[in-house]
Amino acid sequence: MQRFAGWLRFAVAVFSLALSVAAHAQVAGKDYQLINPAQPTESGNKVEVIEFFSYACPHCNTLEPALTAWLKRKPADVEFRRIPVVFQDSWLPYARIFYTLDAMGFLDKLHHEVFTAVHEQRMRLNEPKALFDWVGTKGVDKQKFADTYNSFSVQSRTQRAVDITKRYNVPFTPAMVVDGRYLTGPSMTSTGNNVDYDHFFKVLDQMIASARKNHSAK
Repeated sequence: MQRFAGWLRFAVAVFSLALSVAAHAQVAGKDYQLINPAQPTESGNKVEVIEFFSYACPHCNTLEPALTAWLKRKPADVEFRRIPVVFQDSWLPYARIFYTLDAMGFLDKLHHEVFTAVHEQRMRLNEPKALFDWVGTKGVDKQKFADTYNSFSVQSRTQRAVDITKRYNVPFTPAMVVDGRYLTGPSMTSTGNNVDYDHFFKVLDQMIASARKNHSAK
């Protein structure tokens, strides 16, 4: 009888563990989707993670604090970069803002402030005059910013971002692409209107682990 009771406890423990694993397993097509064909990366031996986003996207704005926290603890072998998405014409100026700030060396300083201006202060930074006046209040030379914003280089980088977004077939923002193979986002890992960022970053970390195995197998 004691032997049977011991076996029963063991069976219950194994079954409970199986349920726990199943509950946390990442499901292709639900928590993430495979990119077919897989796209080439620019990160060398590192695992590439790209955030496809827009300053115009309220969900991207909401993600920022959690993403900032994740970036502080991301694995050392992960190379992170952002690509602005242009799903509609009104988003085009926001992509140009991103590349202008990057070209002028102000991206780290003003990236979060652009989100704040657009979504909290309700500023229309997609209008040139409002944009140039705003950057002037941030210690940026308005004329240099305007020249860079209208430059061939920024326009070319913006068009390349549009082309990359189409090549990856990005369906929503914010979206994360890992190593050109896996695409996920909070909208895929959450249920209903309840956004579960903890689960999202667990999925992202799992995608990174899978990509790392692919690197090791090469």
